[in-house]
Amino acid sequence: MSEAMRAATHARHYAEPPQQTDADGTRHWITRAANFLTVVSQAEEGAVLPRDNPDEYVVLLPPGTAATIEAGGERIESKGNSLTIVPPGVSRVTVRKAGVVARIFSKRAEDLAKAAVNAATYADGAPEVADLKPWPDPVGGFRLRHYDLDKAVSPDPSPLGMRVFRSTNLMINVLMPWQKRRDETKLSPHSHEDFEQISLSMKGAFAHHLRYPWGSDKTRWREDEHARYDASPSVLVIPARVLHTTQDLGEGITWLIDVFGPPRMDFSSREGFVLNAAEYPMPTAT
Repeated sequence: MSEAMRAATHARHYAEPPQQTDADGTRHWITRAANFLTVVSQAEEGAVLPRDNPDEYVVLLPPGTAATIEAGGERIESKGNSLTIVPPGVSRVTVRKAGVVARIFSKRAEDLAKAAVNAATYADGAPEVADLKPWPDPVGGFRLRHYDLDKAVSPDPSPLGMRVFRSTNLMINVLMPWQKRRDETKLSPHSHEDFEQISLSMKGAFAHHLRYPWGSDKTRWREDEHARYDASPSVLVIPARVLHTTQDLGEGITWLIDVFGPPRMDFSSREGFVLNAAEYPMPTAT
């Protein structure tokens, strides 16, 4: 068992310069984990975000950001508050109303992975993380798959309000926007043995609490982290085996999205828990 000594990445987009800026002023913050990455863009009206991608990726639009998403001869018009899975190949997102556009890719988007603010953190390939192995192709083949989050009902009985979607290579947990703060006596510290998590905040302020395991080499021990994020958007990359939990802070609505890659088997094995499970088969047991 490898020791989880990789440092978490704290990417406060609201306070840090973007990794890329387009001619029209659209700015892109790029942050990676071992198997996947996020591109959070502050996009101008009329901005075009083209890709020729080797595998599926996800477009997440918050309320108020309107966009046209095109791929494989199909076209989706989204008014915002939506999640769209985009098929491999040529695609384009055209922003009709300026705002934040969050795109989530696997590590096979190599140009973006190399441009990530924390690319050097993963120069060793992250041997403690299980490799990305795509799940079976979707029912009916690859195509645009669009989900209106206004209509996505959480099957989660907990106050977190998890809404989980999967593709062949990613899993996205779109938490319900929180109207009131989490009870600090009922937090959920936990860790993941061989996979990482990105927590993407889309609205509000958060405190992320991290505890690193102690291995035999004391010179590699890390202090606990209690990282405050005063606004959104922002990204936290949580390494494998690091104990973590999150609190939302302040007043008003807070909104958090958790990202994994490949899809999590534990979530997928829960009957009715993954909202689009009928479209994306699980691997055959061997």
